[in-house]
Amino acid sequence: MILRGIAASDGIGIGKVVRVQEQNLDYSAVKYGGKEAEKDRLQAAITQFNEKTTDMAEHIRTQVGEKESEILTGQIMMLSDPFMQSQMGEAIDAGQCAEAAVDQVCTMYAEMFAGVDDELMRQRATDVRDIRSRMLAILLGVTGVDVSRLPAGSVLVARDLTPSMTVGLDKEHVAAILTEVGGRTSHSAILARALELPAVLSVPNAMEQLKDGEQVIVDGGEGVALVGPDQSTLAQYQTKQEEFLRRKALLAVYRDKETVDAEGNRYALYANIGSTADAAAAAGSGAEGVGLFRTEFLFMDRVDMPTEAEQYEAYLAVSRTMAGKEVIIRTLDVGGDKAVDYLGMAPEENPFLGHRAIRYCLDNPDLYKVQLRALLRAGAEEKNIKIMLPLVTSLEEIRGAKALLETCKRELEAEGLPYHKDIPLGIMVETPAAALIADLLARECDFFSIGTNDLTQYTMAVDRGNAQVENLYTTFHPAVLRSIRNVITAAKEAGIQVGMCGEAAADPRLIPLLMTWGLDEFSVSASAVLATRAQIHHWHTAQASQVTQKAMGLSTAAEVEEYLKSAVQ
Repeated sequence: MILRGIAASDGIGIGKVVRVQEQNLDYSAVKYGGKEAEKDRLQAAITQFNEKTTDMAEHIRTQVGEKESEILTGQIMMLSDPFMQSQMGEAIDAGQCAEAAVDQVCTMYAEMFAGVDDELMRQRATDVRDIRSRMLAILLGVTGVDVSRLPAGSVLVARDLTPSMTVGLDKEHVAAILTEVGGRTSHSAILARALELPAVLSVPNAMEQLKDGEQVIVDGGEGVALVGPDQSTLAQYQTKQEEFLRRKALLAVYRDKETVDAEGNRYALYANIGSTADAAAAAGSGAEGVGLFRTEFLFMDRVDMPTEAEQYEAYLAVSRTMAGKEVIIRTLDVGGDKAVDYLGMAPEENPFLGHRAIRYCLDNPDLYKVQLRALLRAGAEEKNIKIMLPLVTSLEEIRGAKALLETCKRELEAEGLPYHKDIPLGIMVETPAAALIADLLARECDFFSIGTNDLTQYTMAVDRGNAQVENLYTTFHPAVLRSIRNVITAAKEAGIQVGMCGEAAADPRLIPLLMTWGLDEFSVSASAVLATRAQIHHWHTAQASQVTQKAMGLSTAAEVEEYLKSAVQ
């Protein structure tokens, strides 16, 4: 039997199934003890939750890493939100026991986050569900899931691998992970990659289809699990496993190397980050800078907007971590699938084409100036920060942002505060409009960064969250590839730097095309840095040019993808 899911963490794992059953959290027999008693129980449970979570975060920090521990400390922040706690208190005032209050409020938040078309936002749904389960377990006195005593060679099968489940996990005894939910950027995937365990996520009904003790092969690169393999298949995958480990060891030699092609031509290889802690992980991965800092995550999971001082400290921390290396910081990209309640953004029928990103910021200059002032001030010390505008479609938007930036400079000058007077300003090219007038926009910019995720979505007129059309979402479509080529050409003709911070930057099949067209900078996830450097190192100019010419002569996305799959090893 072959089970298919999402390839979340590369590698081959061979072992026997151990299913992790969910706890019984039925609270129907709990009696309501009155407002004060239930609120006391709730606060005691929150205190216990925070203490346990702090201990677990410290364990993960020492055993796995700082970045991964922040997944758990983020849960403490979420549960400490006064608004969330007040909603639980209101449920108790209405006659609900503490268990029901936690269940009701957490379920509401989880459903809200799960409905957002952004994988990073959907992880908050996983976090809230984990908070719900653990809070109910504390209130009910139920013992948590223990995965510390697994037998060697275990293939861990669960509905979801929650952050709290990973505490005490002995990775020497776990061969692989299979879950029923989760995606490439889910916390399950992040933790699996950090633990260097092969993982396939979103396997339908995995808990029902598999039995404890069954032998299974998990191919985390292909997203498949082979149940009950014969001896021939087993031998084949054992060889594949050895080859994977050999390649992984070879990649380690690229950690401290320059990013050059086979002829010594230099490229910049940066990392995408979403928090100050991510910057340290990026630096540790061998990244030569930050190609995209998503600042909207500073604005989420709070009840009010971060102050200028808070933003200044966050940007300065990243700047210092990457001292001597470029840090490209994208200004606030909210709206669409990134809702921030306290900003009071009106509901829209089609938010992806609505009042979002640079449009919202320019229409709220007082809010935008807080961020621009913080960026200017943070850039004064290392002078390595560059500002990037999201979702640009016109020259007017760039000029509007420039005017506000100049206003901020005059204010800081008058206040006697140091700031970066010549801070570079660029744009994220992620709309067909920007791609079509890239030559005009390049005259107003210091740099471009191509956001292939949205550029592909908007060019193909495809909603990535709609399963009926998701097969049409492909960067290999000639229309998308021509748009990328056009943007790079316009940047080169204008003499400005052009990078790419979308998923395509790390796709080995597209790297020869991007090199041939003249891309200066690749920005990828920290975990993809070494593999991307190795790919670039492999290519000669003539070889890459030949592959590019052949690919661009093909007529369909399927033809392009099939050809590049065979041409790029």
